[in-house]
Order: sequence, then C-alpha cells, then structure tokens
Amino acid sequence: MAKKYRIVFDRDTCIGALACNAVAPDYWTLADDGKVDLKGAKKRDDGKWELVIDEKDHVLNTEAAESCPVYAIVVEEFEE
Repeated sequence: MAKKYRIVFDRDTCIGALACNAVAPDYWTLADDGKVDLKGAKKRDDGKWELVIDEKDHVLNTEAAESCPVYAIVVEEFEE
C-alpha cells in the first residue's frame, strides 16, 4: 500500500513569497489577498489548512515546503 502524506499549511504565517507556487503550481495558487491557497485543502479546527496527498506528490510538495521562507508549510507522513 502506498504511503500517504499530509500537507499542513499555516496561512496566517504566509507572506505571499510565492516560492511554493513556483515549485508546485498545481497545488499552490495565488489568492486575492496576495497570499497563496492550497488547492483542495480543508480548514482544521486550529485554523491551519490540511490536504492529504499520495506518495507520488510527496517530493514536489516537500520542495515547495522547503522553499517557503517563513516555514508555513509542513509535509508529514500520514497514517489513515
């Protein structure tokens, strides 16, 4: 069974550097307020956004997380 990963995005921390969008535009899109949105994500009770992805998208989104200058993106292994 393929591994699953969870992207956790702290939109309040986002400064709109758009590095994540440059790396993974299919996941990260420019929003009207100058920050980014994580496509398909659901807002959690703690105010952060979450999206579960397949293993095939792990490396790309890890690169997006590493490109974020304010560490607003975390990609972690997820067990269902």
